[in-house]
Amino acid sequence: MSDHIRLHIPGPVEVSPGTYEAMAAPMIGHRSKDFVRLYDDIHPRLQSLMGTTQPVFLSTSSAWGVMEGAIRNLVNKKVLCCCSGAFSDKWVDVAARCGKNAEALQYEWGTPIDPADIDAKLATGEFDVVTFIHNETSTGVMNPLAEVAAVVNKYDDVLLVTDTVSSFTVVPIEFDKLGIDVLLTGSQKAFALPPGLAIFSVSEAAFERAAAMEDRGYYFDFIEFRKNQEKSMTPSTPCIATIYGLRHQLDVIFEEGVENRFARHEKLNDMVHDWVRANGFEFFAPEGFRSKSLTCLANNKGIDVAKLGQIMREEHSLAIDGGYGKIKGTTFRLSNMGDETEETIGNLLTALDDSLAKL
Repeated sequence: MSDHIRLHIPGPVEVSPGTYEAMAAPMIGHRSKDFVRLYDDIHPRLQSLMGTTQPVFLSTSSAWGVMEGAIRNLVNKKVLCCCSGAFSDKWVDVAARCGKNAEALQYEWGTPIDPADIDAKLATGEFDVVTFIHNETSTGVMNPLAEVAAVVNKYDDVLLVTDTVSSFTVVPIEFDKLGIDVLLTGSQKAFALPPGLAIFSVSEAAFERAAAMEDRGYYFDFIEFRKNQEKSMTPSTPCIATIYGLRHQLDVIFEEGVENRFARHEKLNDMVHDWVRANGFEFFAPEGFRSKSLTCLANNKGIDVAKLGQIMREEHSLAIDGGYGKIKGTTFRLSNMGDETEETIGNLLTALDDSLAKL
């Protein structure tokens, strides 16, 4: 067995040797001209990926830092949290801990968000922010972003905060065209980088709201981020090594071609889905709302998921996920995001065949 356990979990995902090599570049000062050049190289390409002319920020944190920051910067009246899985459910608690008034628009795990329900809630006039997770990693559900954004945009005083942590660079997401107010993602998913870097953009309406908030804090203050980005800087010391890795991954993404990247993720996802059907498993997410970056399988066959993971790890040096939170064991998850290829996904599926035969 190899000492290296290859990751097919939904994050952190496998990081390539080329990325690690790029991250080993000599350290530079974060207030130096060298850092300005680094940010200036990265910034327009991040704008292109996000489909925005707005500034794109680098935060040395997990995406949850920016998720909490969005609450602190934007919620005056009440926040409507669209909840349909472990991570979207958590946003209600985060809002409450920030001292904000929050309400859950609650769905059973595995059920997609219904834009009509959001519309009905916003029509009451109680809310000024909606939190929404595009791709709920815990359940493998991809929620209807364009439809939700269209509903929220009907209400001029309501801002839409969207988590694209496990969908960004997997499917097209157009920040400006969709009218999103905060779009955030993280380094450890489809960017195929180590954890610790959040990437986000903010609309003019959200900046205007934030500027009027007296208790928005400092570390995730959107106004501080904008002031610093104007100088190609970050408010506090950034994770420079990871940003080197991000520059490398942007080179990889644009060399492949963004449309080709989307198509590759879809093809690899289809390979996994074909395997699911061929082996008599079911999908946890409904047809039409399934993630393109990972697959959440319902354990309808009642297999020992923990044992399957153990065999995969010990005999094939591959890590899969045994389900998250309250659906641990009754589901399991397989990731195809990042730098995966037909060869690596084919190897994963062959190893699953062998491992299932030994249960």
